[in-house]
Amino acid sequence: MTDHTPALPDGASALDFCLRLARAQAVLVRRFDSMLGNLHGLSFGDYQLLFHLQRAPGGRLRRIDLAERLALTASGITRSLIPLEKIGLVARQADARDARVGYAVITAAGQSLLSDADATAQALGQELLGSASAQQLAPLSMLLGAIAGKLPASG
Repeated sequence: MTDHTPALPDGASALDFCLRLARAQAVLVRRFDSMLGNLHGLSFGDYQLLFHLQRAPGGRLRRIDLAERLALTASGITRSLIPLEKIGLVARQADARDARVGYAVITAAGQSLLSDADATAQALGQELLGSASAQQLAPLSMLLGAIAGKLPASG
């Protein structure tokens, strides 16, 4: 009987993958920043923040939950939210039962801008991954999800 358990990568192979992944991430961010910035006035980080808020129940998340979803620190989320609050894309909302809890809420203006930016982001994602099939992307998405799940929440 043969063992069908996949072999674990050696250290050099694992490091090579991580380095390639880091470079691909940098290229993706640069391309998304450029396209979203030129067409919608958003950075890729802004887009991701609005994306997560819009998909949350009630269009709101506790700041700590938003930080976890974006793999940022609480102070990093606060710094990211300030300019979006100033231009009316996001608002602050206090918890009626616990004054220590604060929510970030996507506004109608934020939802409208995100709706426009979604089409751009999807088209760019399709352009960047156009040579990959859905069958190729599925296991990679699972692997990336597993890697992201191992990140420390405070990092």
